[in-house]
Amino acid sequence: MSTLTTLRKAADRIERQTPAHRDRAVDGLRALALLAVPTGHWLLGGFTLDAEGGLHNASPLSAFGGLAPVGWVLQMLGIFFLVGGYASVLAYRRRPGSVRAWLKGRIARLGRPVLGVTAVWALAAPVLYAAGVPEATLRTGATLVIQPLWFVGVYVVVTALTPYCVRAAHRLGGWAAAPLLASVAAVDFLRYGPLAGSVPSWLALVNILPGWLFAYQLGVSWGERRIGRRGAWLLLAGGTVLFAALLMVFHYPASVVGVPGEARTNSHPPSLLVLALAAAQSGAAMLLRDRLGRLLARPALWAPVVVINLCAMTVLCWHQTAMLAAAVPGAFVGELAGLTTAPDSPGWIAARLAWMPVFAALLVGIARYARRFEEPWKRATAVRRALAGLLAAGFAVFALGLA
Repeated sequence: MSTLTTLRKAADRIERQTPAHRDRAVDGLRALALLAVPTGHWLLGGFTLDAEGGLHNASPLSAFGGLAPVGWVLQMLGIFFLVGGYASVLAYRRRPGSVRAWLKGRIARLGRPVLGVTAVWALAAPVLYAAGVPEATLRTGATLVIQPLWFVGVYVVVTALTPYCVRAAHRLGGWAAAPLLASVAAVDFLRYGPLAGSVPSWLALVNILPGWLFAYQLGVSWGERRIGRRGAWLLLAGGTVLFAALLMVFHYPASVVGVPGEARTNSHPPSLLVLALAAAQSGAAMLLRDRLGRLLARPALWAPVVVINLCAMTVLCWHQTAMLAAAVPGAFVGELAGLTTAPDSPGWIAARLAWMPVFAALLVGIARYARRFEEPWKRATAVRRALAGLLAAGFAVFALGLA
């Protein structure tokens, strides 16, 4: 039997097993936003080698400011939170038990893969060090692995707020997200306006919750059918105009992701520019929903979406490990174009694009084994769970530079 025939049969089997009520467009949007995470990190995250062969993080955005628009396309966390809000409100309405039990189940689904990847790295780091991997490389790797996991913590918090988001959607419709936008705008004004010199730096942290809750609230309102096509057009047009104004009039940094050495960042915590982008992307997603749903009615296109969604947390938690699985051995070889050389030339960009399929293949290989962390830990005893928690905490301390 040929590979093509096998894939076709698998796609047909997935098609038959898909419930009729499944919202394929929303699943497709989630898969697209999910794939943007490793693509962005792999494309915009480079390395340099020190004299001892240690790897250090470096970004091509430092040398190529013109790559900023790439980040506008790949920064799809707004879509991820939008779809998360939409899916959460549907699951919230269908919950068989209490709100507490529903929330506990969702937190467990998010937490298991995080504990898995951090516990594995806590065990692997001493082994790698004993094998000759420099400490600088291990610290760089730890930083990269833990970097995407902030998302899980924020997502747990906004998920816990789902009942309140539902109430806000019922009262205010799509406008329920407006106070969150206003909150971020106010903090940005204090951070970057005439009073910036007297404002404490910690004030920026106030933007974390409203900044990411904004798109989630839009998703909840969308799931409650309180945003129609007119609202979607308003989000698309308003978000685009605001984004352009922040860039050209208020001189926000062009990159929506952090750039090493830059005094200002749009991403951590999110600035008003990130919310403007999320609004525009959300409006576009709502407008394209029906067309995307029809497109994904084809089994050959629907099957990959299902597979990606089933491995969502595995992709999020392990994609940086896949890149490191190539870069760490490469560091022993020396300078490899696009992998361990400084990302400061057009040649590096071309070489990195050539490495992307390698990272993807490594991620697929890792996912075959790491996928089990997403499943319920039925055989895990209390002692094993506690040990995994201790290992994860120890790795977090190391990754955050506290040890």
